[in-house]
Amino acid sequence: MSIPGLGQIAPAAVPTATASAAAAPPTTTQVLEPFWEYRFEVPHGSTLTIKLLSGTAEKDGTELAPNTPYAFTATKSKINTWHGCTLEISTPPSSSSTYDAYTSEPTADETPLVSYLNLHFKLEGLRAAAERTPGQMGPRVLVVGPPNAGKTSLVKMLTGWATRMGRQPLVVNTDCREGMLSLPGTLSAAVFATIVDLTTDWGSTPSSGPSAIPVKLPLAYYYGLPRPDDNPKLYRRLTSRLAVASSSRLADDPDVRTAGMLIDTVSINNAAGKGAYDHVAHIVAEFSVNIVLVVGSERITSEMQKRLAGQKTTLDEPIAVVGLDKSGGVVERDASFMQQVREAAIREYFFGNAKVTLSPFTQQVDYAALSIWRINEAPATSSSSAAAADDDLYTPDLSSSSSPPSTIERAEPSIMMQNCTLAVAYAGIHDPPDAIRDASVMGFVYVADVDEKRRKLRILAPVGARLGDRPLLWGSWPEPMVSLVG
Repeated sequence: MSIPGLGQIAPAAVPTATASAAAAPPTTTQVLEPFWEYRFEVPHGSTLTIKLLSGTAEKDGTELAPNTPYAFTATKSKINTWHGCTLEISTPPSSSSTYDAYTSEPTADETPLVSYLNLHFKLEGLRAAAERTPGQMGPRVLVVGPPNAGKTSLVKMLTGWATRMGRQPLVVNTDCREGMLSLPGTLSAAVFATIVDLTTDWGSTPSSGPSAIPVKLPLAYYYGLPRPDDNPKLYRRLTSRLAVASSSRLADDPDVRTAGMLIDTVSINNAAGKGAYDHVAHIVAEFSVNIVLVVGSERITSEMQKRLAGQKTTLDEPIAVVGLDKSGGVVERDASFMQQVREAAIREYFFGNAKVTLSPFTQQVDYAALSIWRINEAPATSSSSAAAADDDLYTPDLSSSSSPPSTIERAEPSIMMQNCTLAVAYAGIHDPPDAIRDASVMGFVYVADVDEKRRKLRILAPVGARLGDRPLLWGSWPEPMVSLVG
């Protein structure tokens, strides 16, 4: 066919098999024998897709569905099998050379997973005993250990196995550096009655988007600092609040009471001082922990046994301290990698991910319309001024330079807030400071821009609600994220 003045129209290009093959991602097949592990590290910006072709396999205690692709990005993890399996590994052409993976070939006598599984069956026995006795609580398990020992992975593994048995454990995160179903800087708890999304750490944060995996709704409190020692009094106060809420859930829900609790904690360095163990002892007392698991450190195991020797829970139960070997697949997550993980969590909260796209609401807010409270650092000290500090003191005494810093104080909006994430407290703007401090988190907003001349803030929020009706909490953690809004 020809058109006057244009000549012959070229026929439409037909995709060839060669072109289709070139566009298809390269795939490999990986066969795993019983007890073997496929360990992989995928950096930010790369994607690794794994599909179970035959056999059975699991990731952190949750089984892979057969012939279902799972896309992993920005993670360091593993897939293990008890009876053997065949995996299909595929990556986009641009990512094929950026991920790292290998196969570990331990026997049943060499892998610590067998001891973890035996631990699960022991916990399941305690749950079954609690089920037979009306009003009895299931095991309350605390996991501690040094950095990069696999503490969170163990908690996820025990959670996954418990949900597969039909249990509904209450999982608690007291690690302020990482968030569980929430942003970093929070302490949170949630009941896990269904499976966890395999491609994420704990699942997506609750949002308005649809999800194939049932969403877990956490209770979160905002600490806003990277370490418990940055403000020990506030950290212990919030862990106590979380413990009260968790105990109430156990008392009101028989299924959760039978399943018990699994508690993740901050890392303890081998050279840690008395403060780190004091925080753990406080959590043990507040949550009425009866089993302490120490992963990957004989020294910490010995120290915990000394501190908890002869002690009993509020239910008059002895406290058992159990030492466990860490998995050989645990790798170090450096500061740069963890910063990218935090930034990815913030970006997903406001804009969604590859599966779900969210559209946050942007609004201009006057300085005077907001009630902002700053979380202050108050390092532990043995001075008499710190010992005399009142837990309910929030207004600094300007007449004395030696007065202790307040826990939280009202803050005036400034350029320092730009690119910061603020927590929206479930409290009123006229509530006393202690009520604002102890309030749970409703959600988060992001300060995209500060106009000091016009005295206005440009704020990003998941929904278009009025921000002046709730107080905002401002801390130093997570750190400001410059690249969220262009």
